[in-house]
Amino acid sequence: MSIANTRPMQRRPTHPGEMLREDFLPDYGLTAAGLASAMRVSRQSVNELLRGRRAVSPEMALRLGKLFGNSPAFWLNAQRAVDLWDAAQVIKDDVAGIKTLSVA
Repeated sequence: MSIANTRPMQRRPTHPGEMLREDFLPDYGLTAAGLASAMRVSRQSVNELLRGRRAVSPEMALRLGKLFGNSPAFWLNAQRAVDLWDAAQVIKDDVAGIKTLSVA
């Protein structure tokens, strides 16, 4: 049994970069440079992610999941929530004009 989620979210979901910056880095005592080094990526990539200017890619999700011991899906789902919310804001008027079909 599932319950439909029909209420739209009123605020933008938390960007994965903000989660990293506010929750993960302090908890693990990491800096942006330390995170970049641990994941074997450039500091520029990490800085852009932490500032919300870069999305979490599948490759980055694999690295983050390995580093923090959680799943890559955690990071991709967080990014997906942001992407869907951003897209919904851009085309909300168009989507509002679409009629939902019912089975014949």
